[in-house]
Parts: sequence; C-alpha cells; structure tokens
Amino acid sequence: MKYMTTAEIREKYLAFFEGKGCKRMPSSSLIPDDPSLLLTSAGMVQFKPYFLHQKELDPAYIGTTTAQKCVRTNDIDNIGDARHLSFFEMMGNFSFGKYFKNEMCAWAFEFSTEVLGLPAEKLYFTVFEDDDETIEIWKSLGVPEDHISRLGEDDNFWRAGPTGPCGPCSEIYFDQGPEVGCGSPDCKPGCDCDRYLEFWNCVFTQFDGQEDGTLAPLLTKNIDTGMGLERIAAIMQGVTNNYDTDVLRSLVGVGERLSGKTYKQDAEVDKSLRIIADHSRSVTFMIADGILPSNEGRGYVLRRLLRRAIQKAHMIGIEGPFLNDYVDEIVELMGSVYPEVVENRELIRRVILSEEERFGATLRQGQVFLAEALDKLEGDTLSGEEAFTLHDTYGFPVEVTEEMCADRNVKVDMEGFERCMDEQRERARAANTKDAEAAWSTYGGIHADVLKEVGATEFVGYSELECAAKVVAIIANGERADKLSAGEEGEIVLDTTTFYAEMGGEVGDTGTLRSAGAEADVLDTKAPEKGLVCHKAKVVSGTIAVGDEVTAAVDGARRARITRNHTATHILHAALRRVLGDHVKQAGSYVGPDRLRFDFTHFEATTPEQLAEVERVANEEIMSAVSTNIYETSLDAARESGVTALFGEKYGDVVRVVECGEFSRELCGGCHVANTAEIGLVKITSETGVGANLRRIEAVTSFGALEYVNKVEAELKETAAELRVPLFDVSERTAANMKALKEFQKTRKAAKTAISDDGVNMLLSAAKQAQGGYPVIISRVKIAQPGAMRNMWDVVRARMETPGAVVLIADNEGKATLLAAGTDEAVAAGFNAGAVIKEIAPCVKGGGGGKPTMAQAGGKDVSGIDAALESARKMLL
Repeated sequence: MKYMTTAEIREKYLAFFEGKGCKRMPSSSLIPDDPSLLLTSAGMVQFKPYFLHQKELDPAYIGTTTAQKCVRTNDIDNIGDARHLSFFEMMGNFSFGKYFKNEMCAWAFEFSTEVLGLPAEKLYFTVFEDDDETIEIWKSLGVPEDHISRLGEDDNFWRAGPTGPCGPCSEIYFDQGPEVGCGSPDCKPGCDCDRYLEFWNCVFTQFDGQEDGTLAPLLTKNIDTGMGLERIAAIMQGVTNNYDTDVLRSLVGVGERLSGKTYKQDAEVDKSLRIIADHSRSVTFMIADGILPSNEGRGYVLRRLLRRAIQKAHMIGIEGPFLNDYVDEIVELMGSVYPEVVENRELIRRVILSEEERFGATLRQGQVFLAEALDKLEGDTLSGEEAFTLHDTYGFPVEVTEEMCADRNVKVDMEGFERCMDEQRERARAANTKDAEAAWSTYGGIHADVLKEVGATEFVGYSELECAAKVVAIIANGERADKLSAGEEGEIVLDTTTFYAEMGGEVGDTGTLRSAGAEADVLDTKAPEKGLVCHKAKVVSGTIAVGDEVTAAVDGARRARITRNHTATHILHAALRRVLGDHVKQAGSYVGPDRLRFDFTHFEATTPEQLAEVERVANEEIMSAVSTNIYETSLDAARESGVTALFGEKYGDVVRVVECGEFSRELCGGCHVANTAEIGLVKITSETGVGANLRRIEAVTSFGALEYVNKVEAELKETAAELRVPLFDVSERTAANMKALKEFQKTRKAAKTAISDDGVNMLLSAAKQAQGGYPVIISRVKIAQPGAMRNMWDVVRARMETPGAVVLIADNEGKATLLAAGTDEAVAAGFNAGAVIKEIAPCVKGGGGGKPTMAQAGGKDVSGIDAALESARKMLL
C-alpha cells in the first residue's frame, strides 16, 4: 500500500469517476441553496434538485462527482478525538437514474483495491439485513462471505426523515488491526472501537417512504455515495488518527510553534492542538463563503467555533491574536483546490482578528463575573448552573473556571454543569435532526410542480423590452388556475419573457401583459424556483387564460433606472476596494429604480474624506463613458482572469461577466447599462454600520441623484435665507451661531447655579443688621457675566423676610464687578447705593455710581476685592 497525500487521493478519486462518465463539479458553498438547511453538511445537498428531477443533468454524463467541503457541529464535544471533525471533505459520486448497485459496488471496489492499492483482505463490507442483492454483488467481485456483515436499519438503511427518499446502504471498512481494537472476540464492523474504520458509504436511494411506513419505489433508482477524505487519507498514510494526516498534522504543527508545546506528550494539550487545527479550517472556509460572525444562525456557529479555538489556545498558553497563522497555512495547503480562500484571504484575516480582539474582552468580562460569583459564594462549591452560564454566555472555558476556583479552594459542581450541557446538546441534536430531515424534503411546492410540467422560462430581456409569449400556467390563491378575469390577481407563467425576476439584489420588473382581448398590469416578477419566472399580475380588463398569446412589455423607464443603479453598484464596489482595500467584499444589496444599497465587509466607519474619494473615483469612471462588455464564460476561466465573485454567491459552470473597462469586472446575472455615461452621476447619501465588520452604503444615480442634489440645494437656500447670508457662507455663520449659543448656554447655566436655592440661602444666611436697622448682605459671589449680578439681587430681594440691601463683588474673568442695591425701606433708613460704590470702588482701582437704590462699578484690580468688602462693612455696619 503506497503512501498518498490528501491532494493525491482527492484528484485520483475525481479523475476516476470522471473517467467513468461522471461530470466533475466544484464544491458548492457552505451556505446551502436551501433555506431549510443551516450549513452544507453532505455532498448530496447541491444535487437535491437532480434527485427530485427538478433539474436534469446534461445527457452527456451518467452522473456527477465532487469534493465537497462540509461543516457539521452536532457532535462538537467529540471533536478532537481520532475521528470527529467539524470541517471535512466528502468525496462523492451521484447518479440520478443512470447507474445503480452493480456499477457502484464494482467501481468502489476497483477504486479501493486498484487505484488506492488497499489490500482486499483488509476490506470489510456491511449491507442492510435483507439486502441479498448487494451481498451477491460483493461476492461476485471476489469479496469473501466472512468479510460481509448484515446490519440493521439504524446502521445500514439511510433516511432523511420519517417520509421521503430513502434506501439501503452498504459501507466499506478498513481493518486497522487488533492493536487499535477493543480486544473482544466478537469485534467486527459496526463496533464502537477503532479497529474497523468505515471510510465509504454507498447509499442506494430507491424508495419513497410513506406516512404509513410502506416503501414505494421512486421514479428512478439513485446513487448517493460519500467517502470521507480525511479517513481514507489516514488509511493511506498509515496512521490511526485523522489529525496525523498530512494536512491536519501541518495545522497541529502551527499550534506547536505558537504554544511551545510538543504534540503527543500530554493528552489534554494534544486535544487542544487538534481542536484548534480543526476549527481553524471551519472558520476559514465559512468566512470565505460569506458567513460573518453573529449571534444567530450560521454566524453563531462561526462565532462559537472561533471562540472555542481561542479558549483552547488560552488553555495551552497561546496569548493574543494567533488564528491568522493558521489561515496562512490553510491557504498554502488548500488554496489550489479551493480558490475562494485565496481570493478572500485578507477578509478572512481581518474578520478573525476583529473577533479575537472582541473575545479577549469577553474573556476578561467572564473573569470578572466569576470573581463576583466567588465573592458571594456561601460554601466551597460553585454551582453547575453558574459554571454553565460562564461557558455558554461568556464563552468561558470550564477548565479555566475550575483552575480559578481551585486557587480559592472552591470546587465546581461538574455534575450540574454536565447536566446543563446535556440539555443543550439535546436542543442541538433536535435542531440538527430537523435540518437532516429537511435535507431531502421536497421544497418549492406548487412552483416546483409547475417547473417540472412546463419547463424553464426563456428570458430574452437583456436585449428586448417587449416580446410575444404564451401563457403556460396560472397560479391564484396558492392553487393552479385556468384563467384570471378583470380585477383578479395571480401569478402568470410565460414560456418566454422580457421581465427580469428579482434576483441578486435587483428588484423584479413591472409592466404589462396584453392579449387580443385583455390587459394585465405586472406588479412584480419573481423566480420562486430557479428557471421559473412568475409574473405577479392584476387583470385590468378582459380575461387572460392558459394558452393565450400575449405581448409582454416591461416598463422601460423604470428598467432604465434600475440598470443605472445596478451598474453603479459595481462601480462603487470597485471604487471602495481601491480606496479602502481588497478586503472589501459586497455582502448583500438592493437595486431598485429609486436608489441602490449594498452592504460590504469593512472593520471601521469610513471617514468623510474616504467617502468623498470613493465618490470621486466612481464618478470619474462613470464620466469616462466606458462601454460595458457583457459575456458568458466558464467559472474557472472567469476566476483565472481575476473577475470578482460576489461574497457568498453561488455560481454554476457557465457564468455571466459584466465588465466596465478595466475598472470593474464582476460575475452578475442582472441588467446593466451599455455605457457608464448613462448613469450620469452617482451620489452617496449615507454610510452606516449594520453589524460586526459590516457597513452599508446607500446611493442614488441619474434622475435620483439630480432630485437629491436639488433637494439639498433647496434646503441650503432656505437656511441661507433664514440666516441672511450668501449660500456658501451658511456653514460659517452656522458655526458662529452655534458658538454663540454654547456661550449663552454656559452663561445661563452659571447664572442659574449662582441664583440656585443653595446659593441664595447662603447669601441670606450671611445677612447682618446695618446701622439703620435694616438687614444688609456684604459678600463675594461668583457670576458668569456682569448682568447676572442684578438677577441675583432680584432673587435675594424677593426672598428677604425684612426689606434690606446688598453689596456684592465678583471676580469676572480677572475684572472686579461691584453692585450695591437696596429696597425703598433700606434707603429710607439711610442706605445709599451710589455713596457705597463711590466709597469702595477705589479699592479695586475702579469707578462707577448710580442711584440710592442701585449702583454699579467695575475695577481692574481683583486683589482689592477683600479690601472693598471690608470698606463696605465699616461704612454700613
């Protein structure tokens, strides 16, 4: 048995089945084209429409073959042992009625023994308990009868759920030798030990499970097989652990270098090194396929894997950001097979770094929570519920919890913790079971039936806005209908259409359908099944029936606005990449007649200067009047030429390229202008954050941009008129007014403080009896401006129980302000404000005067304030 690298095995498998007549197809995205599934966890997912005969394979091929990247986390707690992985590659070959058991078994045996060179005596086979046919096939290939075992439904009958496609399966095992087994004399394939390693499963999908438990034959007998690449690599490389194979062992080596630890010297360290190696592949490929960290769905799975890797790194002494070392190694090891990790390398690195920094803060928060829990603890045991909260809410490793508790002589209720973990696992299993059942469920309902019956709609709308068509189906109120009459709404399906169905962010077209005696307004256009275009329409006159000949006419003016906005989206995308960096990827969009919006990956708010530069670069391209070039090519050729693929988008073998000169080149199925000059102008109206590492831009073009600029100008003119300044002095005058307003608010606040209850009470408590028998207050005060002194006197006068007088002096920004004031009663008793000011003002090198009831003065020397107050006391008391 010759040593083979993972890359060699992968290529030999694909080439082998390609040679048998199967079409080699690329791995599908980890984001399945099926809303019922969270992640792609099996090779068959992308072929679901073929198995259900909603899509037909090119007759030149008898089946397909793939190397499918998969992520599965329902057994996450087992990851790190010899076999379990969250990311794995599944080698598959699939037939949709062209070949079945005889061919599949023969090819599996041929590939195993002749291509891989596995010793036939080391191979063991299991079949479903009553599948005599498959047993005879294996025997006819030379397999000894004692190497074939019958297993029950739990092991060798494949079902996605209680109903739907299903069938018996046959698994191939490799005997790794008694030294890795359980030692039992009854040990055989299916045993839980590691002696017999299952590496290939051939599923014979031939039945349709009914609700009553019966098995009805399917329309065609299908093949769905999977060979675990990591498992067969372990066999071919003579190791009994997936993590000792070439790719994963290289990633374990990264951990050794970062931690300073040596693999296979400490069991706990080894497990952490294996988990980090595994999780690093998952997060790298998930981000490359358009998944970003979040608190729900796929984003939550990604974040959990990221945090679990960070936790394990923490346990073995790896501090600070480290995962990008793994990313670089993964790109080196797997980039030639999966170009998306190369294309999105910078994005992957930035997202991971951001999450590592974010989770570092989370870990610190968890430490604070634990410290508080320990401070409040009564007794010597931390509850399992609190340990689980730390683990689940804060992502705090339970091992770290145990260590911190041990430092304070506290134990952790691990039984309670495991009970909480078991409950969580049950919830996860339930969710994964639901996903698995959904994997084979028939989706699309009535639309899938229509597509199967009438076939795909021919779209001619790239070059024409009006065409002749035939009504081939009508759906109303969720059911098939023969016709729609005036006033009724429904979905009209045509054999040919110029209407673009909502897709890739571009909204669906509107317009009219006209026959000889009827007319309908098309309100929207969608494609509920790939290839099936449904025109949501309301009949305004006459009756439209299945079989009618109609003229399909798109609203041309609306379509023109949409195409301008769509091409502008491509140009803005390219401009953002030039200004902000190649890590920018489009992550969602809306292209309508009124505006455009798209989300893009970036890690901080853009500055006004950056946005202005993006807008300038985009408009420079628009005004260069560059003709767009739109053509179809193979996906591989497009990638090789550097065409930008949209983040998270799924593509077939043949793709449509939209080029705006050398500036922008993207894969896109939407509608576009013939020349960038048709866009006129693009104007960015807003830029905001919509999630971690995700930003959103909104913009308008052509008439929308003109309307926006006119509205801004109108607002500016109105403001200029209110401020009574020239148009371009508005910002300067507004700034000056804002400064004056802030000063006023500051002064008002100081004045309010000065005449607050506390301030007034303090002054009133300082009152003394003057020589004339009236109360007088002589005091230093704080004011914001001279005018505030009079306000202060007004408040004090109103609060005095007996009418009296005041002499107040303040240091107002280095100048002395003096006020003497008295009531009529105080003046009648001998008080004279003017005389007081004349007497005390020279102490502060100032002067002033006034009436007997009120007089003011200012002075240059604030150092004389105390002398002035003393002079007033001598004069009045």
